[in-house]
Amino acid sequence: QVRLVESGGGLVQPGGSLRLSCAASGFTVSSHPMSWYRQAPGKEREFVAKITPIGGRTNYADSVKGRFTISRDNAKNTVDLQMNNLKPEDTAVYYCKSNYLPNWGQGTQVTVSS
Repeated sequence: QVRLVESGGGLVQPGGSLRLSCAASGFTVSSHPMSWYRQAPGKEREFVAKITPIGGRTNYADSVKGRFTISRDNAKNTVDLQMNNLKPEDTAVYYCKSNYLPNWGQGTQVTVSS
């Protein structure tokens, strides 16, 4: 059974950092392109970052480029998102997803506020 569990969210001041983690079960993250998405209140879910299964190539939304880093831990079967220099507009629920599967996790709330 496929399951995705996001964690690591919280309340942080502007300029701060958070590290999100996505624990996958039922499939191997190293074999799937994995992405992070986010959804802010009243807005549609949007793409944040992606990592490919072969070569670990990454790409990012323009809004987070240079501040966020996606990575994969094959031993733990997790995908992480390191978020630095956070801005209030980064406030959202963050989700991870396999590009091959329709499943979503419950998400983790990130709030950037002073």
